[in-house]
Parts: sequence; structure tokens; C-alpha cells
Amino acid sequence: MRRLFVLAFVGALAACGGDEHSDLKKELGDMTKDLRGQVAPLPQVRPYEPVPYQAENEVDPFRPDRIEVAAAGAAGSGAPKGKQPDLDRPKEPLEAFPLESIQMVGSLTQGRETYGLVKAGPNLYRVRKGNYMGQNFGVITGIDESQISLKELVQEGSGEWVERSSSLQLQEVKK
Repeated sequence: MRRLFVLAFVGALAACGGDEHSDLKKELGDMTKDLRGQVAPLPQVRPYEPVPYQAENEVDPFRPDRIEVAAAGAAGSGAPKGKQPDLDRPKEPLEAFPLESIQMVGSLTQGRETYGLVKAGPNLYRVRKGNYMGQNFGVITGIDESQISLKELVQEGSGEWVERSSSLQLQEVKK
């Protein structure tokens, strides 16, 4: 009796483990039978065609003696023309940052003087007319509510210093 009961119990358990989801499996198989992945064919690889170098008879602009002659010519032509930056002047903190990385975030007026508020790196700085900022010897020439105007000194390839105007526009801060 006991054996018969155990056999009946095992048979009942085996019947429970049948194809319970066979209808779902059949439907999924019917839906995906036409789906096949397609890989585009690889493009044809063209053979490498070397380009001949045809500037052997030209002057090599990277020849060291040519560079030294150009540098000596710039140094030997007397004092460079135009303005020159004061290299002996102590640098101000904002001269460590490129002008492109400095943002004007506001302005304030105290008495008759207008100050600009600029952000460089994680810090906020208060600047006024006459302060230096940027890496091109930029001196602030004017500050108003919407921009800070600067005059920068940039050295050209010939060794001459050229003055150029730049400005920082007020950046709207999103909250």
C-alpha cells in the first residue's frame, strides 16, 4: 500500500511538470520563424596606392639652419616694432587662465567705479579697469553691464607684438 501511494504521488508530480506553456511556445515560434538577422556585406577594400613625394627640390621649411637664420634676422633687426608687454610685471591670478575659459557672470557698481564679476575655474573674481586677465597680456579697458572689453598683446610669427581687442560677454546662468 505504501509503495502504491509513493508511485501515485510520483506520477502526479510528473503530470504537473508537462507542457503547460506549449501554446505560447508554439505561437512565439510561428511569429519568429520568418525573422532572420541580416548582416550587410563588407565593403570592398581598395588596394593602397602610395603618393610619390615630389617636393625634393623645394626648400625644406623645417631645416634647422633655416629656422636659426629666421630667428637671428628677427633678433638682429633692432628693437621689435609696436608695443611690447612688460615681462617684469608680477602676474595677476586671472593671467593663469586662457581668456576662453573665463566667464563674465555679472557686474556691480560701487561709487563711481564699475566692477566685473568673472568666474575662472571654481573661483569668482572681482575685476576692474586696468586689471590683467588671459594669457595674452590682456588688460581690461572697459566694463559695462553686458561685457568686459580688453586689449591683448599677441606676438606674430615675425616677432612683432600686435594689439587686438577682445571682450567677454555676460553669461546667463540657468537655475
